[in-house]
Amino acid sequence: MNNVLIIAEAGVNHNGSLETAKRLIDKAKEAGVDIVKFQTFKAEKLVSKYAEKADYQKETTDASESQFSMIKKLELDLDMHKELIGYCNLKNIKFLSTPFDVDSVQLLVELGLDIIKIPSGEITNLPYLRAIGKLRKQVILSTGMATLGEIEEALNALRENGTDDITVLHCNTEYPTPIEDVNLSAMNTIEEAFKVNVGYSDHTLGVEIPIAAVAMGASVIEKHFTLDKRMEGPDHKASLSPGELKEMVQAIRNIERALGDGIKRPSKSELKNRDIARKSIVANCKIKKGEVFTEANLTIKRPGNGISPMRWDNIIGKISNKDYKEDELIEI
Repeated sequence: MNNVLIIAEAGVNHNGSLETAKRLIDKAKEAGVDIVKFQTFKAEKLVSKYAEKADYQKETTDASESQFSMIKKLELDLDMHKELIGYCNLKNIKFLSTPFDVDSVQLLVELGLDIIKIPSGEITNLPYLRAIGKLRKQVILSTGMATLGEIEEALNALRENGTDDITVLHCNTEYPTPIEDVNLSAMNTIEEAFKVNVGYSDHTLGVEIPIAAVAMGASVIEKHFTLDKRMEGPDHKASLSPGELKEMVQAIRNIERALGDGIKRPSKSELKNRDIARKSIVANCKIKKGEVFTEANLTIKRPGNGISPMRWDNIIGKISNKDYKEDELIEI
């Protein structure tokens, strides 16, 4: 069983196309992720018609277009949600979507989702957090742009309304995130401060940072992916290609296996090498029966299937009970 939950964030990279969304599901399944995630919102409830785009959105889409117009084209309606959930069931991969308003939360609950993913932008939306808390479902909370104090307030809002099953994702909300701004150690700070399961939602280019997060203890990894980074839309350039997504999943699964159970002991694979690599106490020269073992007539050499050199002090001064040839293992 995998310990790390890997979420492939399709987000809005479907560009409003049901067919593209299904192809993203196909690629997520091929990569071996646990969950493929989309976004659920109504543009009218998410942004005002006068809201500006983020700088990265201006660079990746028509700069003269409003954020509202850009987002409106990326909505998934009820029928599309049903179609994608059914397609995920057919492909045996879990469907998830991030709701950006209370109505969208309710829609996803009615569609049967058992995990609520809270995006970074809603971490200071108290009515929204309270509504989710009352559902008492499993929650994954992203924390991009947040301070430790804001995370605490969000957790309090969820917990005070009945939700305790919460995983907190460290995140940086810049697309792509500069490496020097990742601050991956903050994930462990969150874990220590709030005694919660932690994970990492990544917006860097490449795959090495989420892999490092797993090595540091992340239980959830979320990463954007796309069919083609050259596609038109706000998030494609900061997303993984299908091949990179697969590479990331394979690396994470390897790290999972490599982390082990933390008990320091010889592994099954290395036991056969122990006698070959370790050393024993052997005769440094011919030793006759009745001679005293000394530091001059004993030495330490491979193999390790004789008396351990850790018993050196116990052997020095004892009487040899047989004749020894040079390099012969000492017996007591």
